[in-house]
Amino acid sequence: MPGVVHTDLMDNKIIEDPFFRLNERGMQWIDKEDWIYQTTFQLTPEMMGRENIDLIFKGLDTYADVYLNEKKILEANNMFREWKTSIKPDLNPGENILKIYFHSPIKVDIPKWDALPYQYEAGNDQSENGGVFNKKVSVFARKAGYHYGWDWGPRLVTSGIWRPVYVEAWDNARINDVFIRQPEVSKSRASLIGEVEILADKEIDQANVTITEAASGRVLAGQTVSLQKGINKISLPFSIKNPKLWWSNGLGEPHLYSFRTALTVNNQTSDARTEEVGLRSLKIINRPDKDGKTFYVELNGIPVFAKGANYIPQDNFLPRVTPEQYKKTILDAANANMNMLRIWGGGTYENDLFYELCDRYGILVWQDFMFACSLYPAEGELLENIRQEAIDNVKRLRNHACIALWCGNNECNDAWFNWGWQKRYKAQNPEYEQKIWKQFNDQYNVTLPQVVEEYAPESFYWPSSPFARYDGGSDDRNGDRHYWEVWHGKKSIEMYNKERSRFFSEYGFQSFPEFESVKRYAPRQEDWDIYSEVMMSHQRGGMHANELIETYLLNEYRKPRNFESFLYMNHVLQGDAIKTAIEAHRRDMPYCMGTLFWQHNDCWPVASWASRDYYGRWKAQHYFARKAYRDILVSPIADEDGQLKIQIVSDRHKACNGRLEVKVMKLTGEVLNSYNRNVKVDANSSKALFSVPLDEALKGARKEDVVIHAVLLTDKGNSSYTNNYFLVKQKEVNYPKAKLATSVQPIEGGFEVTLSSDNFARAVFIATGDANSSFSDNYFDILPGGSVKVEVYTDLPLATFEKQLKVISLSDEY
Repeated sequence: MPGVVHTDLMDNKIIEDPFFRLNERGMQWIDKEDWIYQTTFQLTPEMMGRENIDLIFKGLDTYADVYLNEKKILEANNMFREWKTSIKPDLNPGENILKIYFHSPIKVDIPKWDALPYQYEAGNDQSENGGVFNKKVSVFARKAGYHYGWDWGPRLVTSGIWRPVYVEAWDNARINDVFIRQPEVSKSRASLIGEVEILADKEIDQANVTITEAASGRVLAGQTVSLQKGINKISLPFSIKNPKLWWSNGLGEPHLYSFRTALTVNNQTSDARTEEVGLRSLKIINRPDKDGKTFYVELNGIPVFAKGANYIPQDNFLPRVTPEQYKKTILDAANANMNMLRIWGGGTYENDLFYELCDRYGILVWQDFMFACSLYPAEGELLENIRQEAIDNVKRLRNHACIALWCGNNECNDAWFNWGWQKRYKAQNPEYEQKIWKQFNDQYNVTLPQVVEEYAPESFYWPSSPFARYDGGSDDRNGDRHYWEVWHGKKSIEMYNKERSRFFSEYGFQSFPEFESVKRYAPRQEDWDIYSEVMMSHQRGGMHANELIETYLLNEYRKPRNFESFLYMNHVLQGDAIKTAIEAHRRDMPYCMGTLFWQHNDCWPVASWASRDYYGRWKAQHYFARKAYRDILVSPIADEDGQLKIQIVSDRHKACNGRLEVKVMKLTGEVLNSYNRNVKVDANSSKALFSVPLDEALKGARKEDVVIHAVLLTDKGNSSYTNNYFLVKQKEVNYPKAKLATSVQPIEGGFEVTLSSDNFARAVFIATGDANSSFSDNYFDILPGGSVKVEVYTDLPLATFEKQLKVISLSDEY
């Protein structure tokens, strides 16, 4: 433990890996059964001698009865809550038997579905795959929605002890919770309040509570108090002069203070705990302006353009995710110059480690409450359960500097107003519509904001994503927007350059994993076709999504020569699409102040919108996003008036000077035109700093034969920002065959590979077979006659590395 039924069945060789080929289909019986977990434990005489002994479950998935020595001591019914119960009277001095009976979530919830005269919307619940017809029961359980299936995930409805279990013993009094409130933080002073919650088992005349700075041992606040039996709340105001502030990635150091809170009773430390806290002033600015209503993060008084992605759980079997995987996932965001991840509402409130890493690496977190694309019977017991879930998680996470906002749900507001849900219920029966709307309103506009207001008063609550107003759906002038007209709406990639929003909190473009990843779950040759049974099983968008990939690919690129080429070109397509979107959103600053693509990661091996596949391999999209998310962006664009413009976007706090070089170059190397300008790049700005009539720049050359190569040199030439821009679709570009030469040099931890090309080489991809290698760059362009050095970190010996090294570019794959 922790574990879930599926992982335990795998460990005991009763089932095979559900992610392999078509195995998921044969696992649907598991969620229809009840499961019993049993263990024995003994407590030391010292623990047994304590006055209070508690059993604490950090997470039970989901309907669980807990028995200690055959006596039922707890009934759990929410995966997202922590459960604590006193067990002192029920303990034996010797062996104790702890048994947990997990009820099938399907069996528990089908009667609730059957009892209603109407159904709750839950489009992503793959009930048919689960063998329960159209009974979409996920909305009745407080359990991760994606377990029931999603358009990128399998249906594997788990049960189990998914987070750790503890026995805690204590005397007199203990610290239940410490909240370091930050009512006012500036460069010169941080005014803070330590709100300490203490549980006492009796009246205590004198107890001391102190807060010290762990690094220096300096006492920041202290108080002598008398404690009542039960919960005691103590407020300790203190301040720090000229604090080191916490900054998001790219803007400064994400400094963390260690505050140690100690409770002393009878001159002995009764309890102590340490909180790592970043001091910052963080506001979401959502106010009227001439265009509508803004939506952006203001950090320490500075507007921050949010650059990042949406995050889903890293596995269908959550306890398998290792600390190393957590670290890689957050570093892969930080190293791609992201400053925000949105934790999407169909997964889970993440492990503490996730937020600790975001604090450490300066990644802001947009935190959804766990509701997505569905309606919920939020009244009575269920609404109270939701309220307790919110309290548990807001209290657990509120000290983390990374938390930027709390959001009620994913897409439920838009679904009600824009997807026709309200009209459907009204047509069925106006009473149903009124009842469901009351539940909706009580859930998102009363209960959840009240919890945030009470337990994290300095935090911002946003009712839904996307959201513009309480009485209607989202739009492009107010709040945030999910833009899916490119992809689901089949509009051309070019539309990314035209669409606007104050904050793009979702948009995306699908691709399959790379061939080496595909071979791990679909190893047979008959699987290697996107319409094979296995590939279709690992494409939850169905035939529709495959056809979209094919249609977009053939609209934008020439026909790939085989399955492997198709996967590679699909990566370049996805990367180009998202690069186009990111650049357009950043050029539109400050009207637009955020771009979070869908999605950062996968929960199993699948065709999806992810920029990193389930195995952690970066797709082209992740490499392209890393460049597009740098602190300065050089973005060439040909406008409708026939001008070639170079727009420069800066996220820096301070202005800088630079030298802009623009070359109009034939793909065989001939430079048609070159321009050099000294430019001043203002802080936090987006401006066109160069413009020339396109016809003049081309000097009669055809657009199909040309690339625009732009470079900005800053920091006295120490930093360079480059971008290549094409004037026509990729299938219309006349790429000459590129002759690529490689040389390999050993370095610490791997090899340096130097690649050179005679002609322009587009999207050069290097691979090392199925070895776990990481690359300093990939899917990069090489200019005619130019070379690129890439570091490859791998365990492969030189001979194997040279043998397995594979290098291709776009013109090879037609």
